[in-house]
Amino acid sequence: MATATQAPTSPAAASGRGSVLPLLRGRPSTRVRLAVGRRPQTALRAQPPGAAEVVEQSVNTIRFLAVDSVEKAKSGHPGLPMGCAPLGHVLFDEFLRFNPKNPYWFDRDRFILSAGHGCMLQYALLHLAGYDSVTMDDLKAFRQWGSRTPGHPENFETPGVEVTTGPLGQGFANAVGLALAEKHLAARFNKPDLKIVDHHTYVILGDGCQMEGVSNEASSLAGHWGLGKLIAFYDDNHISIDGSTGIAFTEDALARYEALGWHTIWVKNGNTGYDDIRAAIKEAKAVKDKPTLIKVTTTIGYGSPNKANTYSVHGSALGTKEVEATKNNLSWHHEPFHVPDEVKRHWSHHIDEGASLEAEWNKKIVEYEKKYRQEAAELKSIISGELPSGWDNSLPKYTPENPADATRNLSQQCLNALAKAIPGFLGGSADLATSNMTLLKMFGDFQKDTPEERNIRFGVREHAMGAISNGIALHSPGLIPYCATFFVFTDYMRAAIRLSALCGSRVIFVMTHDSIGLGEDGPTHQPVEQLFSLRAMPNILMLRPADGNETSGAYKIAVLNRQRPSVLALSRQKLQQLKGTSAEGVAKGGYIISDNSSGNKPDIILIGTGSELEIVEKAADELRKDGKTVRVVSLVCWELFEEQSEKYKESVFPSEVTSRISVEAGVTFGWEKYIGKKGKAIGVDRFGSSAPAGKIYKELGLTVENVIATAKSL
Repeated sequence: MATATQAPTSPAAASGRGSVLPLLRGRPSTRVRLAVGRRPQTALRAQPPGAAEVVEQSVNTIRFLAVDSVEKAKSGHPGLPMGCAPLGHVLFDEFLRFNPKNPYWFDRDRFILSAGHGCMLQYALLHLAGYDSVTMDDLKAFRQWGSRTPGHPENFETPGVEVTTGPLGQGFANAVGLALAEKHLAARFNKPDLKIVDHHTYVILGDGCQMEGVSNEASSLAGHWGLGKLIAFYDDNHISIDGSTGIAFTEDALARYEALGWHTIWVKNGNTGYDDIRAAIKEAKAVKDKPTLIKVTTTIGYGSPNKANTYSVHGSALGTKEVEATKNNLSWHHEPFHVPDEVKRHWSHHIDEGASLEAEWNKKIVEYEKKYRQEAAELKSIISGELPSGWDNSLPKYTPENPADATRNLSQQCLNALAKAIPGFLGGSADLATSNMTLLKMFGDFQKDTPEERNIRFGVREHAMGAISNGIALHSPGLIPYCATFFVFTDYMRAAIRLSALCGSRVIFVMTHDSIGLGEDGPTHQPVEQLFSLRAMPNILMLRPADGNETSGAYKIAVLNRQRPSVLALSRQKLQQLKGTSAEGVAKGGYIISDNSSGNKPDIILIGTGSELEIVEKAADELRKDGKTVRVVSLVCWELFEEQSEKYKESVFPSEVTSRISVEAGVTFGWEKYIGKKGKAIGVDRFGSSAPAGKIYKELGLTVENVIATAKSL
């Protein structure tokens, strides 16, 4: 199975230079039909005579592809695909705009299955629609090692899957991010004569997603922002793993969504009410000023005589006897994995139609480039992910003569510099912008009526903020979102950060108040274990810069790493601009900032990160006065350091030098990797305290004096 670092990027990113068009085209289509006119305002595709019978065949094909795949794997969730097959068919076959031969076509509609356990619904639909990423062999390899059909949808495994959905509610919040991105880009780039950003975001969520708090946070924001092109289908089947939802979930979801500013519709018969589903989608698309929730009441495991409408069909295979009973009940007399010829013929039109939709859009882009060259160049950067020439030169540089400052303030200088240089740079804070120092001063606020602006006000919603940022990042390769809160609240965001790392989304998590140095707010707000917990997470960069040059270097690294997120831990207290720090050093993760030894044999190595690097450097100066040769190392990012050559790592930490001390205002767990058995770790292996920062540092031993005493004890 591929790793997150192999996440696919748009094929457009590998195209040539020059005209905007080659960079926006994506994968070339072999069959192009130019007969598609304006987008219909109702269903995209008219139903021919006799379509009802084909639709029924198609819906049962979807159901039994799911049943057969789960049965072969002896693992999975057949219930949702069986119940949602009618909705899936109508949406994909009649409304969704996509090109199956170029899953990365920019102006495609986005579809997200937030209830990711029901992923066989999505895999069956992608297969029928003609996506090369889900062949019949892939369906037969469902949930197996190395397959493109894993147990929950993963964007880095399966082209056609937009986001990675596993923990319930995360995919729904991702969809809010995707819809935000569409509204923002449409406001920036559409012209009265050329609408080039014009797509919908559709998401299916279940009872479990509804119960998770992250979905309510995201729903609140979607209603506030008026995301009119976001259409959510609530699979109202009344069943969760423990049984009927009546044991824990009895609220009126439609009333809640209305209160949150959504348009709501109820399709009472989601099992056979095809016309009702069509009418609901048409109505939802006609509502422009608010998102729509369509509650579709379905029967989980529809068609199964003995397991439908029970929890037993939620998360396990039907079993041989029940499969046969279900086939008889639905008059499906076929071998496993059968797709009737009439169903294949019906779905085959999507290949030509998708190519035509993309070709029509490409013609618009040619005209757009001629008329609006500056806007076209910016859009090219966002769609392709190609960074503007010299963007990194915008990042500020510092000398020791510059005044001491908190790295959160230095971070704001970097954010504003990058927003000027990179068209797709945007973001915001969880109601802490003036404390996190994350406002983009040259832009206003992204709001319902000002979606072209780039300051995103998330409110006190850390859970949703992280997941929405993932959606923004996965919308287009050149969108680079940042989101901010206090470092201790990464605990609230952990699911979103983990999924960001897993799916390879370039989100910059700006985390201020990074240690006991925040002072009087006390241990509830003082992170001590968060640094190490995030260092333990795969495919993420945990950066703790010590001053201005390291902060600039951290942002450069965060922007350049397209397929993994970065967390920047930033100080509240002022820090000196140190003499030996550099952005180039940050790129290596760990580097020497001062050393009075020769032959790569210092008497002792002092290691620091962030605000403690200043303490380490002062201690080194004192030890040198006593005749010691001392090397000071900034280990700003462990992950980057581990990616360096063994030769480089030996040049920083020579194996012969065993006298080593680490100093960091966090737990000492993990530092043995760098200090060895004979070294000492000075840190905080307890919760903090409520007091001025200087007093806490002194009481907990994070002082120059303690570093010197510890060094002399080695």
